[in-house]
Amino acid sequence: MSVIAEIIDTLENKIEKLFARNTSLEQLNLELKTELSNTNAIIQNQSREIDSLKKEYEALKIANSLLGSEENKRDTKLKINSLIREIDYCIAQLSD
Repeated sequence: MSVIAEIIDTLENKIEKLFARNTSLEQLNLELKTELSNTNAIIQNQSREIDSLKKEYEALKIANSLLGSEENKRDTKLKINSLIREIDYCIAQLSD
């Protein structure tokens, strides 16, 4: 009978260790999910900031071209033509 008692004790110890390990892994998983969520939020904020900075950069390039800079003159002309077409389209819509 002592052999069976030893086996039972061993099994109980192993089960307790498994429960403890399971609990610690669940806690670690929760922490990692929280960290992932925070990291995703940071990435989204940085992506929005990058988009904003790209738009600002394009606006500054156009403004620089309008001030007489030889660089980006073609892009500025294309942008102005695009804006004129949009205004013409709006006028046409209003006159209908």
